[in-house]
Amino acid sequence: MRIKIPDLSLVILVGVSSSGKSTFAQKYFKPTEILSSDHCRALVSDDENNQDVTKEAFDILHFIAAKRLATGKLTVIDATNVQYKARQSLLALARKYHFLPVTIVFNLPESLCHERNQQRTDRHFGPHVISQQYANLQLSLPNFKREFKLVTILNSVDEMETAEVKREPMWNNLKHERGPFDIIGDVHGCFDELITLLEKLGYLIPPIPSDSDFTQPTYTVTHPKGRKVIFLGDLADRGPKSPEVLRLVMDMVAAGIAFCLPGNHDVKLIRKLKGKPVNLTHGLAESVEQLDKFPMTFHQQVLDFYNKLIDHYLLDGGKLVVAHAGMTEELQGRVLGKVRAFALYGQPTGEIDEFGLPVRYNWAADYRGQAMVVYGHTPILEAEWLNNTICIDTGCVFGGKLTALRYPEKELVSVPAQYIYYESIKPFIPEAERPPVFKKLLK
Repeated sequence: MRIKIPDLSLVILVGVSSSGKSTFAQKYFKPTEILSSDHCRALVSDDENNQDVTKEAFDILHFIAAKRLATGKLTVIDATNVQYKARQSLLALARKYHFLPVTIVFNLPESLCHERNQQRTDRHFGPHVISQQYANLQLSLPNFKREFKLVTILNSVDEMETAEVKREPMWNNLKHERGPFDIIGDVHGCFDELITLLEKLGYLIPPIPSDSDFTQPTYTVTHPKGRKVIFLGDLADRGPKSPEVLRLVMDMVAAGIAFCLPGNHDVKLIRKLKGKPVNLTHGLAESVEQLDKFPMTFHQQVLDFYNKLIDHYLLDGGKLVVAHAGMTEELQGRVLGKVRAFALYGQPTGEIDEFGLPVRYNWAADYRGQAMVVYGHTPILEAEWLNNTICIDTGCVFGGKLTALRYPEKELVSVPAQYIYYESIKPFIPEAERPPVFKKLLK
């Protein structure tokens, strides 16, 4: 049996006393990674068996666990954890620090645990303790898949002895990808500007057959110097050629020359493609109208592509972080709901501005992290650095520019929008600099 343990996991061992949890933990994890309730009892009272200091022992265990999770260290909890209440306090820690809750359950026969317990000289438990723990474990077994992201149940000594623990990087960990990269801000269906920008960045894009229907891979993009593109999301909506943008980006990602992140508009389009009720606002109606001209096979390809996207990435040894709306230092590389929500939307303050738009917390103003964070989401006229972060959504769809950041050069490369494809609710382009309005919007 292969047990996969992602790097940022809180591993909660569950099992009756004498089921072999500690032996298993010592075999597969570092001594510093293991927090034992028995050891914490000894720290308090010099006696691992002293049940009178259980509360104090678990106070210490939770305190150390919190410190480890805060610093991004995998942590293993070695305790019986057969009761729901004991697990919930640990699961709350995992949620607080955005760690994956993982469990390894030692569901060995009760008779074997009794036999082992009788042979131990370091324990003074009566058989009633083992029986009660075993009963609690059996009550808990149906609930583990609801409580934990990853569950492994070991039902025999043989499974324990032959198991293989495999440590794996988190799915957002691309630290081995060193670049160089060209990071491109929100495209929003501005296909012509995207092609122009890619060519300006040195990418070679052969002409496509005139009879292409986009239901099959269409674009073969290369770069003579081996550069790769990172798309920061919001590929669709508002602009005139969302399907063309999607086909191009999908082909580049499939060929290994690009990475792509989801944006909030992409997530809304996913819901629509899944047949869920959504309001066709903020440009989604345009995407739906454009996609309706293509077969359902293409719709399914788009949905499959979107469903595989990761909310943010760590690259170049952790020196570079990319996310659609940004990523604070404490959330970088972490997982679970709050991380994804921040990556997609930033952090709303709960206030609404005079244009009816949500006011977002300016996290970049307080950022002090070592990693460079590159993001989009909030359109601005000119990209500017702030505390080792930069927003490169320069509002192409609103008549601004489509911008790329060359990494590691930190060079900005832009192309102007040909048209105003979509009027921004909030004034964006100065009147004297406004390009013509796209004809589609004049009808």
